[in-house]
Amino acid sequence: MWRRWLQNLLTTPIAARRRFPPHVLRDIEAAITEVERLHAGELRFVVETALDFAHLRGGMSARERAIEQFGQLRVWDTEHNNGVLIYVLFAERRVEIVADRGIAARVSAAEWAAVCRAVEVEFRDGRFREGSLAAIAGVGGLLAQHFPAAAGDRDEQPNRPLLL
Repeated sequence: MWRRWLQNLLTTPIAARRRFPPHVLRDIEAAITEVERLHAGELRFVVETALDFAHLRGGMSARERAIEQFGQLRVWDTEHNNGVLIYVLFAERRVEIVADRGIAARVSAAEWAAVCRAVEVEFRDGRFREGSLAAIAGVGGLLAQHFPAAAGDRDEQPNRPLLL
């Protein structure tokens, strides 16, 4: 427990920005734009530097925070219930994927978890750009398989990653 608290309380926004500088954020945005041409899903990519004291004291997990961000960012607010959030808790090198009900009904939790764990390995090795792009490619592949691109599909969520 203390290790988790220290990880979150000592990780600074500067550290996150150093690993996710503007050129990496542009690469992530470009990857989302490209992969969304292959499927009918809507991706959001969020990097949160660390959990704050209140979240830690309440015992909030990375998964619970990802679900909270899914709601706060209105990723669920798409015409076909096809929003997907890729959430990175930088301090803990954790990745969570939250999918709206239209997608969650077709893609298993195990498939999402496999993508998350592969990306976490990249992050632990310091390859944040590569891990982020792998997350987008992994999610994009699952969405293309279950939700192929549809005529007239419009971009309902921002493609620009968010660094909190």
